[in-house]
Amino acid sequence: MPGRESDKSTAPAGQYRERNSTADRALDILGMFSATQLSVSGKEVATTLGTARSTAYRYLQSLVGSGFLEEDPLGGFRLGPRVLELARLARRRYGLSDIALPVMAELSSRVQETVLLTRRAGGNAICLERAEADHPVRISYERGSTLAINAGASALVLLAWLPRDDARTLLERERLEQFTPRTLTDIDVLMDRLETIREDGYCVSRGELDSDILGIGAPLRDASGTVTAALSVAALEHRVSAERLPGVVDSVLEAAARISDKLALAAG
Repeated sequence: MPGRESDKSTAPAGQYRERNSTADRALDILGMFSATQLSVSGKEVATTLGTARSTAYRYLQSLVGSGFLEEDPLGGFRLGPRVLELARLARRRYGLSDIALPVMAELSSRVQETVLLTRRAGGNAICLERAEADHPVRISYERGSTLAINAGASALVLLAWLPRDDARTLLERERLEQFTPRTLTDIDVLMDRLETIREDGYCVSRGELDSDILGIGAPLRDASGTVTAALSVAALEHRVSAERLPGVVDSVLEAAARISDKLALAAG
C-alpha cells in the first residue's frame, strides 16, 4: 500500500543504524568463540564490546533467546543449537559433503588414517568433514575449525591452485603464524613451494601445522575444473615410511579424482 511504502522510506536513518549496530554487536559476540575459547562470560563480552555489563547481558540473552547461544553449565555462555543447525545446512548447500563422505570413508579404511575435507574462506582453511581411522590422531583440523592458510597439506593445496598473483596478495595480507619450527612464513619460499605443489599435483607436509603429523593433500575440482576444496590424509609421521608414502599418495589422488568426477556429474 502507498502509505506503507511511505512509512518505510521515511524511517529515520538513525533507527536503521541502530538496528545494524545491534546486528554487528551480535556478530562480534559470536566471533569471540574459537577452538581455545568455547564459552564466554558477560564480563568478557562487555570488555570486548566496550559496553556496560548490563548491556552485554542484554545482547547475550537475545542470542540465547534465538538459539545462537545457550548457558554453559560450567559458567558463561556457549554456542547453541541454532549454530549447529546452520553449520549442517551450510555443508548441505555446497553438496560437497554428501558426495565426498563415502569416498573419504573408503580412503580412511584403505590407508587406515584420518581423512579430511577442507575448503578456503578468505585467508583461512575450514575443515568441513573428517573421516576417522580406527586409531584417530590428535590434530588441529577438527570439523568446523578454521586455520591459517600457510600450514598443512590441505591449506597449501587450496592456496596452490589460486592464480599466482592472488596467492601472493593473500599471503601478504595475512599474518603468517609459526605453528612449529617447520612452518613456512617466508612468502617467497611459500610461493616456490606452491609452484612445486602445482607441478606435482599434490602436497606432502611434515610437521608444519602439528608436530609429528604428516599430511598428504590433493585438490578437488568442480565441473568447470576449478579447485574448490582439498582432500587430505593426516597421520603420525612415523606411521608413513618412505616405502609406504607413494602408495598413500596414489590413494589420495585416486580418491580426489573420484570425488571430482562425482561433482562434475552432479552438476549435470
